[in-house]
Amino acid sequence: MTRTVVISGGTDGMGRAFALERLARGDTVFAIGSNADKGEALESAAGATADRLRFLRADLSSIAENERVSDEIGAATGAIDALVLFANRLTPHRVETADGLERTFALYYLSRYLLSHRLTPLLARGTDPVIVCVSGVGVTKGEINWDDPQLVHGYGAIRAQVQAGRANDLLGVDYAARFGETVRFVHYHPGFTRSGDLSALNPVARTLIRALARLRARPVRESIAPIHDFVDHPPARPLTAIDRGRELPLTLPTLDPSNARRLAALTEELLAIRSAI
Repeated sequence: MTRTVVISGGTDGMGRAFALERLARGDTVFAIGSNADKGEALESAAGATADRLRFLRADLSSIAENERVSDEIGAATGAIDALVLFANRLTPHRVETADGLERTFALYYLSRYLLSHRLTPLLARGTDPVIVCVSGVGVTKGEINWDDPQLVHGYGAIRAQVQAGRANDLLGVDYAARFGETVRFVHYHPGFTRSGDLSALNPVARTLIRALARLRARPVRESIAPIHDFVDHPPARPLTAIDRGRELPLTLPTLDPSNARRLAALTEELLAIRSAI
């Protein structure tokens, strides 16, 4: 059975590889990415399957851009079967978006919140719909800085990444509580993979990570293989968490329902404030 799949971060790394493999399986793919050249390269790599590919250029660290691409997807199709969330980028120094948000929070967490919620009506009309959030579930380091979620004070690239990762954990919990009877939510941690855009790092850091990746990282194709099964045969439960092949108990402190509700309320308040500006 062919499916309609939306992929954020679909022009690079694991997202790109997953998009090409879904096209090869006969699916219709919407690939969201920020780089036009990479979008063109994806279309070229798709070859004869490019007629079922639609590249959507968007900066997903922008609230308005998430809203725009959601509307464009809704105008192009009446239903989607899977939303697969890859988009993320390491930011060495604190960058504030046009919305006044810390960039990692905006791209890695908030874009996933916005796409999940705004595309829910289309997912609800899909066949056995599922959201797959590719992040670091199972990692217990890091926490939400409730008093300073934008990390105005004490920013660090790793600190921002782990905070957004824990926010994504809570996103899945809250989403499943609201919509899980209709759209299943899967958290998936692939582990260290030879993937990702390292261009923001200094040359020394890039060299070290690439050397480590050659020794320790999993190939992209191996890391994305389980995602195909999540898309083709979604789990029956509203929420599933998989860390490198191991199913996790949903009682982990990082999946706490009260914190999930708290973050959802904080996020909705933040979005309301931004829309009023």
